Amino acid sequence: MPALPVGATRRTDYQSIEHNPEAKKVSKNALLPLLLLLATGYIQAADPASWPPKTDGGNEWVDRDTGHRIVRLSRRENSNEVFYFHQNPFPPSGDMMVFMGHGTTGRCAFTVNLNTYDIRQITTVNTGFEVVSPRSGRLYYVSGDAVFSTDPVTLETRKITDVPHHYTWGRGLSINSDETLLAGCYCLGEEKYYQSDMPRKEWIRAIWKAKLPNAIYTINVQTGEISEFYRVNEWLGHVQFSPTDPTLIEFCHEGPGHELDRMWTIRADGSELRRVHEKEFAKELQTHEFWSPDGTRIWCDFQRPAAAARVLPLLYELTFPEHNLASLDTKTGKLTRYPIARRYASRHFNISPDQTLFCGDGEGGRLHLSPSQKWIFLYKPEGGRLKVERLCSMAGHHWKTGPEPNTHFTPDGKWVVFQSDLTSTTQVYAVAVR
Repeated sequence: MPALPVGATRRTDYQSIEHNPEAKKVSKNALLPLLLLLATGYIQAADPASWPPKTDGGNEWVDRDTGHRIVRLSRRENSNEVFYFHQNPFPPSGDMMVFMGHGTTGRCAFTVNLNTYDIRQITTVNTGFEVVSPRSGRLYYVSGDAVFSTDPVTLETRKITDVPHHYTWGRGLSINSDETLLAGCYCLGEEKYYQSDMPRKEWIRAIWKAKLPNAIYTINVQTGEISEFYRVNEWLGHVQFSPTDPTLIEFCHEGPGHELDRMWTIRADGSELRRVHEKEFAKELQTHEFWSPDGTRIWCDFQRPAAAARVLPLLYELTFPEHNLASLDTKTGKLTRYPIARRYASRHFNISPDQTLFCGDGEGGRLHLSPSQKWIFLYKPEGGRLKVERLCSMAGHHWKTGPEPNTHFTPDGKWVVFQSDLTSTTQVYAVAVR
């Protein structure tokens, strides 16, 4: 969903049950089934007092329910944030991660050594649209109305170019595999909707229906040349370069997910525009897409109407969708689906560097039938299905008003990084996979 200029505020991007069109209210006569679900573990009772512990500053502990070790990575004052789930925060050395922290000079970038947990500030200006190049390790970002890059080791910083102010309300940045181009997108005039008093569900539909001018652009890293190579009156987002093909870009159509053909690819010169998936059923939903590390597939949260609703669409509002973690082959379009029980669903998924595991940040479901529980999840493909493991409890996380956890695997695949407001401020943590 849309990023905001540094320093701007907007209601949480997290789709709470109240704002989620999938959520169905449970009547009082459903109390007995709910109690049965609670007894069988489908609904998790909150126990925020146990997470994190008050000893050792809350920096390291073992989750008492799962046995997995957890460490706090953002060992500094003020609130701190992990990158959005599809934005790379890791330089190629593998022993460092960039995260965002708030302080007297605004929202700035910091590095943390993943072995020693030493922290170093690397930008001193408001920093947004952040992404780290997996090739050079440089941090690319927007500050004010300009694009910069900073070396996280030497701190050498270079201004790449000035950009129009409306770019800073858009979405980005993405860096291509040979580090020659950055990409992003904008929706002209979208800011007035974010700044309105409309509920989230309403402003999403309002922007979508407004058919405002949108564009995807590239920025030449060396020359600063800007090219708006694709313009359309559809709300665009999630612009992501392929990790292996330097001219291939995946992007999405934003808006009410069930009413969209969401996933698209295009070349950086505007050629080869292609819809990645054609819906088989009305009310299908694909969202929160991300590339496989080898660039052969695009993964996403893939939801289909329940079997009965696929036969009789009128039943859609009375049934729950089927949840899947799915991929689409970028050459053949072949769809591969891994079914997920609703109680194990996640808002965002991510994939390990060796492509053998997935992680997810849960949904934080409220009291409706078979909600996703409040955990960081690990998923392992086995024979066409996913084996699910709970890594750590998120019972004390404020799912309705807090930040989305946005999970990432570390480069060695041994940890899952996430953020949470379990304490008084948002902080960045990592939980051990094994």
